[in-house]
Amino acid sequence: MVAKVVERQMGVALWRQIADRIRLAISNGDYDATGMVPPETALAAEFGVNRHTVRSALAALAEEGLVRAVQGRGTMIERKDRVSYPISRRTRFSQGLGRQVKEIGTELRGHRQVSASGEIAAALGVPPGTPLIELSTVSSGDGRPLSTAVSYYPAERFARMAEEYGRLGSVTKAFVVHGLDDYVRVSTEIVARHADAEELSLLKLSPGAIVMETQSINADLGGRPVEYSRTRFAADRMKLRIET
Repeated sequence: MVAKVVERQMGVALWRQIADRIRLAISNGDYDATGMVPPETALAAEFGVNRHTVRSALAALAEEGLVRAVQGRGTMIERKDRVSYPISRRTRFSQGLGRQVKEIGTELRGHRQVSASGEIAAALGVPPGTPLIELSTVSSGDGRPLSTAVSYYPAERFARMAEEYGRLGSVTKAFVVHGLDDYVRVSTEIVARHADAEELSLLKLSPGAIVMETQSINADLGGRPVEYSRTRFAADRMKLRIET
């Protein structure tokens, strides 16, 4: 069971803390026996807050589509299944989702040429100031936004990355057009945190929702980095599985 303690001096609204704990309890299957979230009065007693605070937490979860208020019954769990996404030596978005979704969507929100600096230059192994292609994308499954990413590619090698991704909807296919038939994952770092305002909008989440952020580097088979990405996954819709 999920711990029910909330902290009043930690700078995070009580309703948001409660929403986080209910979300985690749903994910863990704590309410599977009934398919319902406990009544507001029971939750208020468990968390040591008033019903209004619990109601605000449930309203946020309802906006995410995770629960639904049913007249005369209470709060029903609407959807708790998450898509499993494997991270391995060859990580590919469409292949990773497999048959878990019927329709995979990709959206190129924007692109531009930038100069490599700091962390990005180091990740791609290029000198500061090297021209890069930056892509901003959103990926979805069956109409639900699953992730949003900002990715960088050496412009000299992948000059048409934006055009080809926009046409093909796939980084892997865009690589092939540029003569890169295969690539592998070199590293992945993962952190979990609350979504910021932009992520809430792009992923259609409610305030307090959690995202898992990955910072990853892909390289060609000779070990030369070809892509650096910062991807944010909606934590209540996806789970990351590390494969070795």
